[in-house]
Amino acid sequence: MDWVETDTPGFWIKVLLDETGAHTSAGNPTHGNTQLMRVDAGAFADFHDHAQLEEIYVLDGEFTDQYTTYRAGDYCVRAIGEPHQAGSDTGCTVLLVYRD
Repeated sequence: MDWVETDTPGFWIKVLLDETGAHTSAGNPTHGNTQLMRVDAGAFADFHDHAQLEEIYVLDGEFTDQYTTYRAGDYCVRAIGEPHQAGSDTGCTVLLVYRD
């Protein structure tokens, strides 16, 4: 699976699971996906938000937001619609999970 560049330069993703349009066994719709994201050293995304809960687990390198720097093994979660920045001075790979 190749890395796909996002609309933000220096941010790359691999979609591992996309549940858009899927349904539970009870027939209820589910929404969400799981991705690997690679951030190039020096890449930065200004304030933005997501329509889903965002979970981030740092696999390697250092991932930074407006509050702190997360290192390999660190985890953070963002509420639906929470404005945040993102980037990496050193480069990193993170596991992203988006869900309702």
